[in-house]
Amino acid sequence: MKALHMVAFILLVIGGLNWGLYLFGFEVGARFLGGMDSTPAKAVYALVALSAVFELATHKSTCKMCSSSSAM
Repeated sequence: MKALHMVAFILLVIGGLNWGLYLFGFEVGARFLGGMDSTPAKAVYALVALSAVFELATHKSTCKMCSSSSAM
């Protein structure tokens, strides 16, 4: 489960950086994966979205800050 959590976290970081770069007019998916409508770009976006759903569903049980009794 830890490996899946790490993969999901890395994909969420990639997705977040992609959104941040988009603010400056640089779209990673469009530039390096053959455009927004290409199959590789859609696959990466789907993996990032699934990672977000996975992290949303399992965050409380895997996060040390959220699961500790001394958290705010």
